[in-house]
Formats: sequence, C-alpha cells, structure tokens
Amino acid sequence: MIQAFLWGLLANSSLIIGGIIAVRFSLSHRTIGIVMGFGAGTLISAISYELIYEAVTMGKGTGFPAFGLFVGAATFFFADKIIGNFGASNRNKVGAAKSASIVIPMVLAIILDGIPESIVIGLGLFEGGKVSLAMLVAVFISNLPEAIAGSTGMKEGGWSKKKILLLWLFISLFCAFATVAGFELFSGASKEWLSFIQAFAGGAILMMLANSMIPEAYEHGGKLAGVFTVLGFFISVSIVVFENMH
Repeated sequence: MIQAFLWGLLANSSLIIGGIIAVRFSLSHRTIGIVMGFGAGTLISAISYELIYEAVTMGKGTGFPAFGLFVGAATFFFADKIIGNFGASNRNKVGAAKSASIVIPMVLAIILDGIPESIVIGLGLFEGGKVSLAMLVAVFISNLPEAIAGSTGMKEGGWSKKKILLLWLFISLFCAFATVAGFELFSGASKEWLSFIQAFAGGAILMMLANSMIPEAYEHGGKLAGVFTVLGFFISVSIVVFENMH
C-alpha cells in the first residue's frame, strides 16, 4: 500500500513542479501549448499500449473492454460538463484568470482529470507487482502543462504563491491516495472486470485529451504542437518497447 502511495505521489508530483515553474517564471503561451502537445502524445501512447491493448488481452471475447471504454468516456464527459457549469470549464485554458470563487469546482475538475490515471498506476502494481514506466512518464509529463496553465491563471487572478503551491500539494496527495485505491479496491476483481476498469480509465483519459488538452495545445502551440505530440507518442512507445525487452 505504501509503495502504491509513493508511486502515485511521484507521478503526480509534477503538479507541484509545474506550480513552482509557473510562480517563479513567466512562460509564453506558445511554450505551454507545445508542452501540452508533448504530454498529450505520451498519454495517447499509454492509452493505446498500456490500457486498451492490455484490457483487450485480458477481456478478449467478453465485450468488457468496449463497454468500459464507452462508459469511461461518457462518465468523464458528463462529470466534466456538470463541474464546468459551476465555473471550472476553463481550468486548462492558458492565461485564463482563476478567481477564488471557483476554487472548489476547479479542484474537483483537476482531480477528475487525475483520478483515472492514478488508479491505473495502482492497478498496474496489483497486476504485475511493478508500475508501468511508460504510464508513469506519461502521467508525469501530462500533468506539467496542466499545472503551469492553471497556476498562470491563478497568479493573474490574484492568488498568492503559497496558496497555489498548497493547492497542488493537496491535489497531488489526493491523487496518490487514488493510486492506493486502485491497488486495494480491485485486488479481488476478475480479469474481465480488470479489463473493464483499464478500458474505463482509457476512455476517460481519451475524452479529457480530445476535449481540453489537445485543443489547448493547438490553439497556443500552433502546428508545432502537432510535431511535439508525435514526439511524445514516439518516446512513450519507445519506453513500452524497452520495458518489454527486459
């Protein structure tokens, strides 16, 4: 359990790092967009090879992976829509000022982004006894631009540096406990249900990428965002290949 917590905290520590970068430096919107594109590429690879492929392998012929994919996507879509109605629809928007009045829905929305990824890390520990390096890297990298973009908006909304960093620390710890939940709660699940859970997480993350991260990356990073998305995908796939060789 402690191991799951520490791996989850490591993966989500980039939220704190991203917050520190944003409060200490002024990054251009173009740079943040390019980093978003890179993070999106790593996550697309992780979804394809670490989540969906393994889900299909475990639940072959059962329909559980397909069901999980669409349920995960729909769950994220409607949950995100509900939270967005309370004012947090622009949480990933680069340069959008975040007022104190939307702190609760914004925190809920960011946690919604991070929970599926964190659960999958814990699930990987249960299945094979070790965390997937590709998934860990993908989550770590993809969190960076989200934290930078969010922190930039908080600064422009008048948030103090201390408050910004404490918020990211809280979210990182919460997501680390979600990793523990992924490890503990599903330890008795059958292969079919494990395939459902992995596909569910894949669908939720894919919906998040399509609706927020990729559009933001292109809007601010331009065509270079696409180049770095491909680069992120390539590096993540290379890590998967390297892992399977050993």
